[in-house]
Amino acid sequence: MSSHSFVTIGEVLLRLTTPRRERLTQARQFDAIYGGTECNVAVALGQFGVNTALVTRIPNNDIGQACVNFIRQYGVDTSKVVRSGDRLGLYFLEIGASMRPSAVVYDRARSAMSEIEPEMIDWPAALAGRDWFHFSGITCAISERATATVAAGCEAAKTAGMTVSTDFNYRSALWSPEEAADRLTPLMKYVDVAIGSARDPILGVMLGESGNIEPDGRTADSYRSFVESAVSKFGFDKVALTVRDVHSSDHNSWQGVYFDGTEIALSRRHEIDIVDRVGGGDGFAAGAIWGVMNGWGSQRTADFAAASGAIAHTVHGDFNLASEAEVLGAALGGADVRR
Repeated sequence: MSSHSFVTIGEVLLRLTTPRRERLTQARQFDAIYGGTECNVAVALGQFGVNTALVTRIPNNDIGQACVNFIRQYGVDTSKVVRSGDRLGLYFLEIGASMRPSAVVYDRARSAMSEIEPEMIDWPAALAGRDWFHFSGITCAISERATATVAAGCEAAKTAGMTVSTDFNYRSALWSPEEAADRLTPLMKYVDVAIGSARDPILGVMLGESGNIEPDGRTADSYRSFVESAVSKFGFDKVALTVRDVHSSDHNSWQGVYFDGTEIALSRRHEIDIVDRVGGGDGFAAGAIWGVMNGWGSQRTADFAAASGAIAHTVHGDFNLASEAEVLGAALGGADVRR
């Protein structure tokens, strides 16, 4: 079991997925599971042995209880979940195929988490005994009240001497890059470890430059200017970025970049035959956080984070259910049958 203890705040949604890669317009039934970006990170870290907890707001009804039960089966502490509000947010997922992209339709307006208030959380109790606090841009996107609650958590975490991480996680269906930058920028003063996509438009707006580099020109140093700009502007200690090339809905190329404040590394390139793309970035975030927790060097952290994100694409559902040993195997390129 890891000596580190992790807590995160974020919305958990009921995910309704069409079977057999059907279109949403033709589906007559849906596969129901639960997930959300911060919860996904907590579950993935739990597979590595981290003691994890989730702060969120979930309705006190049977659907809410089903959601809590689903999360708890993976060892996430739900004792600080606020049980109130009228509804659990939903999202409908159509998994794409070949040249047809996956599609998401959100139904999360007026969800319990979007109507959370900072005073609903007893932050000293929620953070007690824990050393890492994590949030994402998605939670801040759902409402100004959720953003204020995240800010209160960040303030309490820094007061308690905790490490704070964020994943920018831009979602165009929720807000524009400019809106995202305006709401997230005040929170950056709390952040020690910044995680995102090299092509994330939020970072592009916040930094005034793009981290998107064509495949033929990619080296670790080709990302140095971008990550050093982030460190210089916002005071981050460390930066981790995903690098994705979309060839089709079934096949992506995938790498990771990690900068520890001095050394920068680019992971090996993974060619992924995708089972379920949702949660891939969260698998990467968990891998990067695990590398920082263990004090690994830049190359090992980049390789582990990229492999964690890559293997998450091969697991149905939002959660990356891979052990540290399995991720290390993926980092080394091993996919032989285990007997």
